[in-house]
Amino acid sequence: MKNAFLLTIFSITLLSCVQISQPQQADIVAINRVLDGYHQAAANGEWDVYFDLMSEDGVFIGTDARERWTKPEFRQYSSGSNGWVYTPGQRNINITSDGQSAWFDEALLSQSYGSSRGTGVLIRTAQGWKISQYHLTLPIPNGMVRSITDQIKEYEAQ
Repeated sequence: MKNAFLLTIFSITLLSCVQISQPQQADIVAINRVLDGYHQAAANGEWDVYFDLMSEDGVFIGTDARERWTKPEFRQYSSGSNGWVYTPGQRNINITSDGQSAWFDEALLSQSYGSSRGTGVLIRTAQGWKISQYHLTLPIPNGMVRSITDQIKEYEAQ
């Protein structure tokens, strides 16, 4: 009888955990859609779609140390472009315990630059998940770091 009681308690606990994780799983699906849509819109040069996926106070941080663009600044910069292609690979998403924001990192493959990485933050809005910050980086293999950083220092000294 004691074992049956413990099994029942364990089952109820397990079911409650499954019910708690389902909304988070729906959010992860929604966040993946936003990020995939962001990359697809950029590839197609669909700037209205692209910038609609960002929050109004969204920021894009580029690969150059001086590149930190607000949404209006990045819209202006992008308007002269036909787009860029970054194909997402592995992506990790974490959601805060209150469910109002999330952060991610994703491996990307660029037609122009090869391996790259995107990281950022999304916030939940009345219109759904929006990208509040996107940061694009070019990962440097450890064996090349010294050479690359020396080149950067030399470039910045000019």
